[in-house]
Amino acid sequence: MPLQTVESNRLYRQIAEQLRGLIAQGEFAAGTRLPAERDLARQLGVSRPSVREALIALEVEGWVEVRTGSGIYVQPPRRRTTTITTRSAGAKDTEGAEWGPLQLMQARELVEAEVAALAARNARRPQIAQIAQAVAQMREEAAAGVEPRAGDEAFHTAVAQACGNEVLADTVRSYWSARHGPLFLRLGDYFENPASWSAALVEHDAVLEAIRARDAAAARAAMQQHLKKATGRYSASWRRANHS
Repeated sequence: MPLQTVESNRLYRQIAEQLRGLIAQGEFAAGTRLPAERDLARQLGVSRPSVREALIALEVEGWVEVRTGSGIYVQPPRRRTTTITTRSAGAKDTEGAEWGPLQLMQARELVEAEVAALAARNARRPQIAQIAQAVAQMREEAAAGVEPRAGDEAFHTAVAQACGNEVLADTVRSYWSARHGPLFLRLGDYFENPASWSAALVEHDAVLEAIRARDAAAARAAMQQHLKKATGRYSASWRRANHS
């Protein structure tokens, strides 16, 4: 297979571009199944998460279709767009709109864990009340059968605002601007469901209680575990979806 090793610069975009070129050239005909994720990663010399991001981008563009339990199949030309779309109506025109969703989750795990620790040290009572209100909002949205994405964002931004560092607060807000992009929204379709939101609520409660207790170490650990588990939930769902 004429695949080439790629350089690490917006890696998922380079992978998607190479796969799109091969599809356009007829290496992968419409209706055929792409090689498994692990095989693509090995042949390209990249990580499996980078391949996942590229495949999500191609799915958003209509170049491929993920068939649950079967694999990833090439779509006919009439369904394809010609460029990788990285922004949605809700995403601001920023560099972050092009971040790979899995790299974004990795960054969040590192940064937001420290943000939570700072919030445990620095949060004022009204700020803790705001974090608690965000958790309550999530619970109300979930109970109403609505995906609690608004409450989820409110929780993470409230924790960031309580940390006492505006640079870090702005950084977390930039993560959420990227979170509204079409690649991340499509990623969410694979693992966001009532069970995953229920788990997230339990994890948010643990962060809130640690902040209330002024326990920085516990807040750091709770936030880190929450984001690590969120990434794990996605990975498990993706494996079930594409059978790779």
